[in-house]
Amino acid sequence: MPCHNQQLNNVNTGQEHPMKQVRFANNNNNSSSSSSSSSNVPAVLSDSEPTDATIQLGQDNLGPQLKLLPLNDQIRELQTIIRDKTTSRGDFVFCADRLIRLVVEEGLNQLPYSECTVTTPTGYKYEGVKFERGNCGVSIMRSGEAMEQGLRDCCRSIRIGKILIQSDEETQKAKVYYAKFPPDVYRRKVLLMYPILSTGNTVIEAVRVLIEHGVQPRHIILLSLFSTPHGAKSIIQEFPDITILTTEVHPVAPTHFGQRYFGTD
Repeated sequence: MPCHNQQLNNVNTGQEHPMKQVRFANNNNNSSSSSSSSSNVPAVLSDSEPTDATIQLGQDNLGPQLKLLPLNDQIRELQTIIRDKTTSRGDFVFCADRLIRLVVEEGLNQLPYSECTVTTPTGYKYEGVKFERGNCGVSIMRSGEAMEQGLRDCCRSIRIGKILIQSDEETQKAKVYYAKFPPDVYRRKVLLMYPILSTGNTVIEAVRVLIEHGVQPRHIILLSLFSTPHGAKSIIQEFPDITILTTEVHPVAPTHFGQRYFGTD
């Protein structure tokens, strides 16, 4: 795993690593649909999906707080399987866990390390790095809990808090129903876990709760799998110091993730 201060490949160069990674085909098989597929803005799945052709997917519009995993065929295949409606639940969970592990690994890469020297079994000195203590995870229930095992697989002793936020039936506003964090969460770097950023409202409310418990936004790294431009923009506008790490920014987000992962669809 690279050192924490190593920059993500192609993060700041939209041309080398575009945030648009998957194209969607229009339902209409005509020449206009084929011409639209060659534009910079992907076509949408149906009339119910976003149709604003002015959506900008370049990272320059969202700022350096948004970090993308470097795109490769492995990540793109995992994204494809997760989005495919014909994918079995077993394959869905398997591929989701793989993608979660990649995001968690890069999230840990954003945390502080310090230099250290160790002695090898052959007696040689090796100059390396060690992970700094003072970090924790917080999952936004319920879909965020899908990412907990991936974090524990990488950090066996890391503490994980939970927060439950649901929309009020009358006002439709995000409301906090439960929150439990390590007592010294205000001293820690927080890996906030939520796989799908759609509107961003749930995450914004979760960050507000963390701030109420003394956590600085600059100490929060949001780990997600998929994000819409609107969701990422809303969070960054509300908290300019937060860091968002994701694999893709696209107006069509797989909002079925939680139901498919936990088998409640």
